[in-house]
Amino acid sequence: MEEKGSQSLEYFVKREVLDELCLDEVAQKGTWSTKPTLGDQVKDSLRCSVPRLKHILLTWIPVLSWLPRYSIRENALGDLISGCSVGIMHLPQGMAYALLASLRPVYGLYTSLFPVLVYFIFGTSRHISIGTFAVISIMVGSVTERLAPDSNFIVNGTNGTETVDIDTRDAYRVQVACALTVLAGLFQILLGVVRFGFVVTYLSEPLIRGYTTGSACHVCVSQLKYLFGVSPSRFTGPLSLVYTVLEICSLLPQTQVPELVVSLVALAVLIVVKEINDCYRQKLPLPIPIELIVVIAATVITHFCDLPSKYNIDVVGEIPSGLKAPSAPDTTFFSSVIGDAFAVAIVGFAINISLGKTFGLKYGYKVDSNQELVAVGLSNTIGGFFHCYCVTSSLSRSLVQESTGGKTQVAGVISSIIVLITVLKIGPLFEDLPKAVLSTIVFVNLKGMFKQFMDVPLLWKTNKVDLLVWLVTFISTVVLNLDMGLAVAIAFSMLTFIFRTQLPRYSILGNLPGTELYLDTDTYKEVKEIPGIKIFRSSATIYYTNAEMFLDTLQEKSGIEIGKLLSAKKKRDAKQKRKQEKEKKKTKKEAKKQESQMNIENISERTKGERNGTSVAFSMTETATDGLHKGQVNLAYQPDITMSDSDSDAGYDHITEFSGHGDEAKEQACDSGTHSIILDISTTSFVDTVTVKTLKNIFRDFGQVDLDICLAGCQACVVEQLEAADFFSASIPKTRLFITVHDAVLYILKKRGKADFVLDVSRNTQM
Repeated sequence: MEEKGSQSLEYFVKREVLDELCLDEVAQKGTWSTKPTLGDQVKDSLRCSVPRLKHILLTWIPVLSWLPRYSIRENALGDLISGCSVGIMHLPQGMAYALLASLRPVYGLYTSLFPVLVYFIFGTSRHISIGTFAVISIMVGSVTERLAPDSNFIVNGTNGTETVDIDTRDAYRVQVACALTVLAGLFQILLGVVRFGFVVTYLSEPLIRGYTTGSACHVCVSQLKYLFGVSPSRFTGPLSLVYTVLEICSLLPQTQVPELVVSLVALAVLIVVKEINDCYRQKLPLPIPIELIVVIAATVITHFCDLPSKYNIDVVGEIPSGLKAPSAPDTTFFSSVIGDAFAVAIVGFAINISLGKTFGLKYGYKVDSNQELVAVGLSNTIGGFFHCYCVTSSLSRSLVQESTGGKTQVAGVISSIIVLITVLKIGPLFEDLPKAVLSTIVFVNLKGMFKQFMDVPLLWKTNKVDLLVWLVTFISTVVLNLDMGLAVAIAFSMLTFIFRTQLPRYSILGNLPGTELYLDTDTYKEVKEIPGIKIFRSSATIYYTNAEMFLDTLQEKSGIEIGKLLSAKKKRDAKQKRKQEKEKKKTKKEAKKQESQMNIENISERTKGERNGTSVAFSMTETATDGLHKGQVNLAYQPDITMSDSDSDAGYDHITEFSGHGDEAKEQACDSGTHSIILDISTTSFVDTVTVKTLKNIFRDFGQVDLDICLAGCQACVVEQLEAADFFSASIPKTRLFITVHDAVLYILKKRGKADFVLDVSRNTQM
């Protein structure tokens, strides 16, 4: 009943028709500016005070704003449990994802320690878990393996065989990874300082999800060698993933069966227990830390059963205890990794801010995108000095941190303490951990990314352009590798935006009887066009890329081909001019003929007068005198007057005939009875020089065939831009610009003397 009552509400408005000039007067448009001048802004930025200093500190170091107000009673227990849970997840994931970056597992533990502490100080999200992530790890791994391939570290063995100097290779790869991390962090800090956080908005959600899904395929393929215990060749560039899969398939006969058994057992246990965690997450106080349990069990079994020596199972190897002293990265690598660093910086920030804003929206707090850029950038830059590689937020760990009661980033500090204890004391105990077990942990954690394939049917139903972006991003990432795939995806996404603005929807509007509403006639059945008036609207802003299409569609929709009409008018004008010149020549010819005839008659009279003597002269004089008294004129002495009379007659005929052709042109221009066109530009948010010229041409050209043009729905900012571009003039006054389409319609009807044409807007509209 309440909903039905709201539909029956009515409103009545009685006011004058408002054009732009009337609106300025009625609403008292002001010319003042509330925006401070440039000088005032500079003075304000240089002004120093205690409140300003406090505001700057709290803005750049967010921990100072929330930590003093931290409630131990409300948050401490949840953060403690959440921190322990996330810390337990950091251990196996850090070691596993380090293998994706082609680094030793201990560097994954470093990466799960230092950047988390930095983000605790500078981050604005309370729930995300910063650290290692599969996509970023594989992007780092592609760089380290490209700049430090095994072939560069081959040494001759004692018996003539060639082996790889693993220690030297790994040390070199760490230098590459640290340089890449620091440079990516510097990019992020720079973008954050210049308030460039909005750049992530150009990476749409379909693009990010398609890219992470394609990256998951790379991650999956990179771990197959540990699963089957084979050693495929290293491929780079386009189609490297395809070549790697083909290589692994060719090496399947060489599969190490013990490693495959270990992998399958660990995979089965992880999948089963994780499904139990998902099914009973509401009943379980904490998710079962199955990853840590599998890591511990596999390490114990491998060590006591001596599997590496008996079955040649590949294990993690030496994990040094303690922390390494910080060192500056090798800047000579910057030129080689600058493109990869920018890609890692953008992708890492995009994943981080999308996840952070999701939790911020859920719990009602603000996540500052620019500060997040600075926070992640500092985490990477400082982490790079402590032998860490690039970080971002992890979906799986963030969900655990949120679901186990985490309220603030204090949970991150607790997880770092657990990682620190592991690095200092427990790390060497995991030296016998099989790499195959770490690869299974990676496989299981890719489940969420592979679920993103379900986006395809959903996007097919909702938005096919976004589906195209998703598919192109996924295919380019899989086929062209991670860096080139991202570039192609961004370029294609920009193209879809350009095409959307270049191909807007154009509509002819009609009036909904009983209202002042004007709707698309192709969409709504009940709307009716106003006789003689075409109301044209574009669904997008008119600017240089679609201005020509706007004009072409206007002619097509209105049925008025202005080019042909103007061309026909020029032809008629030229034809009329030729006819006028022909008439003028004919008149001159007749005048000359008449003059010649009069001359002959005069000569004849003179000859006769000479024969009659003085009587003839007297007669001539008398005739002349009589002529003067009677107002008679001898045409023989007035040739110019005759020509003028002829010209005058011809000119009158021309005016009459041209007027007749003008009516004909008007009738041709308005075969459908159209006499006015209203351009609804309410969707236009700005105008450029091309738009201004296009609108001026419309007013000029359509005006030449006696069509009235009006603008409606123009925003105040657009009016200011039109004024600045000298759009308004004597031929295009502001009185042609109306507040609404209905105002323009009423004005035209009154101007055309059709005030008796009633638009019944006070009538009840049938719901």
